[in-house]
Amino acid sequence: MADETVDLGRRGFLRGRRRAEPGPVRPPWSRTDRFTDLCTRCGACADACPEGIIRRGDGGFPEIDFRRGECSFCAACADSCLEPIFDRVTASPWTLAVRIGPSCLAMNRVVCRSCRDACPESAIRFALAPGGVAVPVVEDDSCTGCGACLAACPADAVTLQPGPETAHAP
Repeated sequence: MADETVDLGRRGFLRGRRRAEPGPVRPPWSRTDRFTDLCTRCGACADACPEGIIRRGDGGFPEIDFRRGECSFCAACADSCLEPIFDRVTASPWTLAVRIGPSCLAMNRVVCRSCRDACPESAIRFALAPGGVAVPVVEDDSCTGCGACLAACPADAVTLQPGPETAHAP
């Protein structure tokens, strides 16, 4: 039997993606190190998600689409999966780093605080910068990576990127 491991880097190259982009965000508590090996692409996690943010991604594997909304960490996706993909023993559902890009309206001297207003954890604050312009600052320790700020940003300046992997039990 041939090796069924999906090489997403090779797939991106063959589709003409030159730049290495961050990988897709998988459902919370999923074992991203072996996700494509363990997932059967049945869609049970997407069907169970009350927020509707899990969609079929590249190759039919489930991924999170924060443009549809935020994750409430209800764990319905993990509870619906019959495969050993989810590890709810870990303290954190995932490690995502919030980044605010240069297209941010506030960074371009337009008053906007949509990301701060949408953040349920108050992890985004606006600090005065030279010239009297308030710019967003993310408190990484407070951020849960729920995606509420991403969905609320009118300039698509907020991104959530996978951070260092969470240690999973074998």
